[in-house]
Amino acid sequence: MKKELIISNEGDASKIALLEDGRLFELHEQETKTDFVVGDLFLGKIKKLAPNLNAAFVNIGTDKDAFLHYQDLGPQFLSYQKFLKNTISKKQQTSSLKNFETTKDIDKLGTVDKVLTAGDLVLLQITKEPISTKGPRISTQISLTGRFLVLIPFDNKISVSKKVGDPEEKNRLKTLIESIRPEGFGVIIRTVAEGKKVAELHNDMNQLVKKWESTFKNIQKNKVPSKVLSEEDKASSILRDNFNQDFVSIICDDEKMVEDMKSYIEVIAPERKNIVQFYDSHIPLLEYYNVEKQLKQSFGKHVNIPASKGAYLVIEHTEALHVVDVNSGNNISSSSTNKTHALTVNKMAATEIARQLRLRDMGGIIVVDFIDMTDPEHRKELYEHFREEMKRDKARHKILPPSKFGLIQMTRQRVRSEKHIETSEENPNKDGEIIAPIVIVERMEESIRTIIQKEKGKLYLHVHPFLEAYLTKGLASIQNKWFLKYKKWVTIIPRDSFKMLEFHLYNSNKKELMSYSN
Repeated sequence: MKKELIISNEGDASKIALLEDGRLFELHEQETKTDFVVGDLFLGKIKKLAPNLNAAFVNIGTDKDAFLHYQDLGPQFLSYQKFLKNTISKKQQTSSLKNFETTKDIDKLGTVDKVLTAGDLVLLQITKEPISTKGPRISTQISLTGRFLVLIPFDNKISVSKKVGDPEEKNRLKTLIESIRPEGFGVIIRTVAEGKKVAELHNDMNQLVKKWESTFKNIQKNKVPSKVLSEEDKASSILRDNFNQDFVSIICDDEKMVEDMKSYIEVIAPERKNIVQFYDSHIPLLEYYNVEKQLKQSFGKHVNIPASKGAYLVIEHTEALHVVDVNSGNNISSSSTNKTHALTVNKMAATEIARQLRLRDMGGIIVVDFIDMTDPEHRKELYEHFREEMKRDKARHKILPPSKFGLIQMTRQRVRSEKHIETSEENPNKDGEIIAPIVIVERMEESIRTIIQKEKGKLYLHVHPFLEAYLTKGLASIQNKWFLKYKKWVTIIPRDSFKMLEFHLYNSNKKELMSYSN
């Protein structure tokens, strides 16, 4: 499978699209100036306890207090608290845990008021972004994630990912990590570590130890609340969790980000740093790679199933769960000759549903109503196919076999708010009238006539695809008439994300000169 990572920097935010064989599978948006991301470490203060929830609310310096459940304290909570107290008081002079005396584990069935009081300081990690009215979910059981390893303070166990199946390889990895593991830390060996040499694993371990040292130094500053360790930016974290030989290109329109990613890849895979490319064109990056077009096609209530000849999904969202209905369209009858065809369409639907879950980042309870199939073997085949398609999803999930009603139920980990992208536009005829295209064209021409006298370089007009077709049709097109009239060519670029009557005029330096949006 050919993977491409497309990263577009849009001022205050970055959009990161993951394409697999040209199709959009994931879209992440990250604000440049965000308070936190999942994985960040904070020094926070307990604001109040909620014994009825067996939880506490923690001030981390954001608008909404973070939510800390007792089960998220982790068994080594008292050791963390001792380390934190000693670090702030300067009794702990080093980040090393070699001679640190840990305390006994807390009772996993205990209550929050037995270990916490209002005003206590805690070292915590963001595990879920705010969803709806809820603040971020946090844990005081810290884990530092690297390319191949996960480092866990105050733990001594070494565990290997279950996906590493070869017993000999498991033993090799455990032996290697035991020889380089710093005392007082546990380690989880990730699946991507399979087959890696000791030098690569040692380098990853050193990077994680440096993160812990940085955390220790920031705790010593004793500023509460404060962020004590930042997770990598979204692009780097996606590279960390997904980068493999399937990636053929990583394309970005921000020069600094390109250099940062090249530096990152030079550490984890120096022989492949040249796959990172800088994109510089007046056609926006996401437009050029059809990301905007695919977004319009992939979001909304109804989603077509590719190559199914008319079948589609209906996706409904409720407060408690998500419901996906597979609709056959007009290409399946009740005839017994169509039993195999029903299975084929259902398998296509399962592939598209797995993509939709990743793309929309849907979480919680999900119920899928596939096309009815009476053959038990067909139902089993569909279930196995769906499970296989979901293996590409990094989010934790569990899929149940089809129920007696033919429904497949599943849960999927929710880490951040579900993504919503509006695929419909306001009706430009809402007041009973619409601006005639010729009037819009006249406004464009007025802008061009005014600006063309001052701008010496090329001009680029970004418009809705319908307007682009109207302006460029035929030899006697409006675009050609402008050229003959003003002796300057105006490049017209269609934008799938634009409203019908929207247009923006840019110069050769990509500076916006004029815009209109009805």
